[in-house]
Amino acid sequence: MVAVDLVSSCRAFVCVSEVGSFTQGAAAADVPQPVASRRIAALERHLGDRLFDRSTRRANPTPFGRDMLPWARRLVQLADAMEQDAQRARLRPLPMAVPTTCTTRDLAELDAEARAHELFLEFRPASPSERSELVRVREVRAALTAVPADEGCWTVPLGLASAVELRPGAIHLDTLRIGRSGRSPRRRIWIQPEDDVPHVRDHLVRLRDAVGLRPTQVTVVDALSSAVAEVLGSADLLLCSAAQAREFGLQWRPMAELRLARGFDVTADPGDDAERLRTQLWEGIARCVGSSGTAESA
Repeated sequence: MVAVDLVSSCRAFVCVSEVGSFTQGAAAADVPQPVASRRIAALERHLGDRLFDRSTRRANPTPFGRDMLPWARRLVQLADAMEQDAQRARLRPLPMAVPTTCTTRDLAELDAEARAHELFLEFRPASPSERSELVRVREVRAALTAVPADEGCWTVPLGLASAVELRPGAIHLDTLRIGRSGRSPRRRIWIQPEDDVPHVRDHLVRLRDAVGLRPTQVTVVDALSSAVAEVLGSADLLLCSAAQAREFGLQWRPMAELRLARGFDVTADPGDDAERLRTQLWEGIARCVGSSGTAESA
């Protein structure tokens, strides 16, 4: 007899013993009377002796049944306690590190979507390096980590955004060169914290050097708000996604010489948390990070 049958049979045995009736005991166990009778008969075969004296109208336990009753109660109580603990464990919040670029609205929608799958998320906005560290030291159980675009479950194309009018088409970085006279306005490209990762930053720095821009024309900034402020007050450019450009009221264009993209994947404690996030919450996470692909294409 498998464990679940043993528990169900013991539950029927306890309920019938407590009320002294197969009919009322079956109702207490929330099963039809014939089912309760079959379960008790199966338990008797499993234990090797009769549990009830069936010679009277009342369901009285036999001496053997009275000896087994405390054990049956204990097994039923342990099974009930296990189910309660399992429910509490399912409802336990899952702390998750997310990019600081995720908006409150998108995170709220992701939280609501997760609850439908009995996942209760607690968000910790952090930079790419901080997200990796948080999951490494187990301050969170999962993190949306930054990875190269070709390794990501979600990808977000990057381009350049400006507060001034941009010509149609892609931006050529060599047009940002300062002439020999030094009279050309110095336009800088600001890299926000989310893109301060080798697979984005280093490619852009190499392109900067290749087209002859000055080192200070590609700069990493400590806070996104500071980068946006620089762009709003000048002809500078912000490396960002198209969705971010719309959020900040900026014009956005791709780069002509280079195709950059953010890549994201889930890093989680051992278990099925990572796979559940990748599959059940793929679309919600895509909205949060600004990915426009589909689960199938990923």
